[in-house]
Amino acid sequence: MVDNVRFDAVGEADFRTVARLGEEIWREYYPRMISLAQIDYMLAGRFAPERLRQYLGAPDRGLFLVRIDGEPAGYFSFALTADPGEMKLEQLYLLARHRGQGVGERMLHAVEAQARDRGCRVLSLTVNKGNAGAIAVYRKAGFTVREEAVFDIGNGFVMDDYVMQKTLP
Repeated sequence: MVDNVRFDAVGEADFRTVARLGEEIWREYYPRMISLAQIDYMLAGRFAPERLRQYLGAPDRGLFLVRIDGEPAGYFSFALTADPGEMKLEQLYLLARHRGQGVGERMLHAVEAQARDRGCRVLSLTVNKGNAGAIAVYRKAGFTVREEAVFDIGNGFVMDDYVMQKTLP
């Protein structure tokens, strides 16, 4: 268990750090599930400054940088959905060397707290059907599969996902 973990709301000065973390984590983790071309496409859109700015000071969403011993180690984001009382966990990523130490669980608890603070009773997420490790973690945390979905993300790419959800106490 790691002791010195901090979750800091991302500011504009953190955009490059979040993009660098995303690049490292995605290129290490996702090539067994999606093509490098799709990873490149998704990274280019997801970490554009104009996209990240949408989180700054927004009451309906959040983006947090995870620091371990003061060093950037991951990030997570969430947003309210169009369904009243539901929040979506959009991203939860951690550098490989910090996985398996309880940090991801703490990140997930932080998102659940954000959802409850906003009056949400449901936390949802999408996860690649081939991401067995993440699916197991989410099931252990109380998530169940709500549906299967294929999302057209543009440029000829799709995401073949499970939509999972958890009812919050």
